[in-house]
Amino acid sequence: MRATWYSKNGEARDVLVVGELPTPTPAPGEVRVKLATSGVNPSDVKSRSARPLGSERIVPHSDGAGVIDAVGEGVPPKRIGERVWVWNGQWQRPMGTAAEFIVLPEAQAVMLPDSIDFAAAACLGIPAMTAFQAVRLLGDIAGRTVLVIGASSAVGHYAAQLAVIRGAKVIGTVGSADKAKHALAAGVETTINYKTESVAERIKQLTAGRGVDAIIDMDFSTTVQLLGSGGLAPHGTLVSYGSNAYGDIAIPFRALLWNSFSLRFFLVYELAPHDRRAAIDGLSQLLAGGQLSHAIGARFGFDEVAAAHEAVEGGRLIGNVIVEST
Repeated sequence: MRATWYSKNGEARDVLVVGELPTPTPAPGEVRVKLATSGVNPSDVKSRSARPLGSERIVPHSDGAGVIDAVGEGVPPKRIGERVWVWNGQWQRPMGTAAEFIVLPEAQAVMLPDSIDFAAAACLGIPAMTAFQAVRLLGDIAGRTVLVIGASSAVGHYAAQLAVIRGAKVIGTVGSADKAKHALAAGVETTINYKTESVAERIKQLTAGRGVDAIIDMDFSTTVQLLGSGGLAPHGTLVSYGSNAYGDIAIPFRALLWNSFSLRFFLVYELAPHDRRAAIDGLSQLLAGGQLSHAIGARFGFDEVAAAHEAVEGGRLIGNVIVEST
């Protein structure tokens, strides 16, 4: 099969190789998916750039979609021909979705409604599932105000939609007028340009000085500053799924204590089984009902994986980056 891989860390064009690898065969309990699309996420390019390899070669990317074409022992043969999206394709294993085929446990291949195309489906494993878990951790948010940090990002685009579906008023931070337009289209009521405005002051203006009830955060290293400057209302919750800095991060303990703030953190790759099940079931229901919109920022051919990685690293695109097999 055709595949893209790297055998050392480095710049995309220096280390990514396109070539032939043996076509995998599903083991008991596994399915083989003939992939139509592969989603490229920031974590994929960070891994290629700097994360130590756990194998001789890494076929990157955790997200993708396609059709099951073979099953292992113990998997119902009726699954052959099923359209699916996959999650954790390359998490703690060397063979990801930047290939013609992938084999994985059958639970990691989720049935895809006919109404959802394979490009959109390649956005579900990390972006949509992260957003779903972040919103879910906030509990009942009907009638409350939620701040989405990076509302035009891949995760933020879904988080805004999901929060609105649950009845929240959403404020979103963005970095440009085009990104503000994208966020507003997803249901955000008001945007704050973090490059030209004080986020904390704008929040207080928009909430009559009270602060927002909840924050969905993509960069804890900077968002933590809102906790000590009136951005989050008393008894509010911050849910964080990432940070641009991963060293020790100072927190304003006095503000957390006196305002009874709650901090929730999670890693989408390591969701507890009940959380994973809730996300899969919830997203499946929303997809079947046509309740989510999907944003594809750029599409690349199979031989253009290096360019796809560079597009993600550039940070200028609005929407997900997809590699298509045809």
